Amino acid sequence: MSTEPLLHWLERFYVSECDGDWEHQYGVKIETLDNPGWMVKVDVFDTELHDLHIEYAQEERSASDWLGIELVKQRFRGVGDPYKLTTILERFRLLVEENRKGTLATYLDATYPGRWQVEKR
Repeated sequence: MSTEPLLHWLERFYVSECDGDWEHQYGVKIETLDNPGWMVKVDVFDTELHDLHIEYAQEERSASDWLGIELVKQRFRGVGDPYKLTTILERFRLLVEENRKGTLATYLDATYPGRWQVEKR
């Protein structure tokens, strides 16, 4: 994984997708949840992850230690407890970086076994 600070990496990802059109309909959203926790949404329409689908599954160690990730309909969505914002953003960065290295399938098999597929356009 990149050693670049996570928010700097996210800024670069966002800027790399801005093409005069994408940023008017799509983007990155970070929100708080009332249970409490975080939700991160990243639109991947017309990006390198456009065809990837990851079914939602929640990893729950306890009521206060949980994380859920999905990528459906060209949107990455990560949710987690109040201490999982960094983890959610790192999971997204890993998807992008593993794809760029050509090792996405290996990463997905290890991290999201049986929950992912690449959809044909």
